Amino acid sequence: MLIAPSILAADFARLGEAAAAAEAAGADWLHLDVMDGHFVPNLTFGPPVIAALRAHCGLPFDVHLMVERPERLIPEYLRAGADSITVHAEACPQLHRTLGWIREQGGRAGVALNPGTGVEALEYVAGCLDVVLVLTVNPGFGGQSFLPEALPKIAAVRALLDRHGSRAEVEVDGGITAENIARVRELGATVAVAGTSVYGHADGALAGVRALREALR
Repeated sequence: MLIAPSILAADFARLGEAAAAAEAAGADWLHLDVMDGHFVPNLTFGPPVIAALRAHCGLPFDVHLMVERPERLIPEYLRAGADSITVHAEACPQLHRTLGWIREQGGRAGVALNPGTGVEALEYVAGCLDVVLVLTVNPGFGGQSFLPEALPKIAAVRALLDRHGSRAEVEVDGGITAENIARVRELGATVAVAGTSVYGHADGALAGVRALREALR
């Protein structure tokens, strides 16, 4: 299972060090949450910060756009260093077109589903997907507790993708800890986004990633 530390949980005054720490800890991706204060009630960062972080970290950048009209921003984030771009089904009326555009420009295309959004939103875009991000908290803030009612959705997403012959990653984000990471993998998740359990670990990011790896064993 791939582990993607979420830099949202890091010290914003030391983001470069946090990005480098994720790589040194043996993480697989770096997860970057972009929030616009409209689609979700919080603001984070944009392309200039992501471009600056690129110099500190060689991991694939997994950019999650929690923004209105994300199609306007795709070229900027790809130029800034994003390797994958995930947009919200709820924010994209032209979802099929947006996913195709991400792929045409060389990025991996992802769709995020809020806790209240059903998997049927994926039915007609499964062939365009590289990532499905299942949110196991309500988006907008880090440090929230895992919503257990989201567990059946992980299995449902995997089943839908398998039915369409899709090899897309099933990514889970929100309240992932050493106590629940093995369970989400059992249900079909292949990527775990972990914020507080990595950057908030008492012994640092290396110990946080190590604890998640140990839990998977």
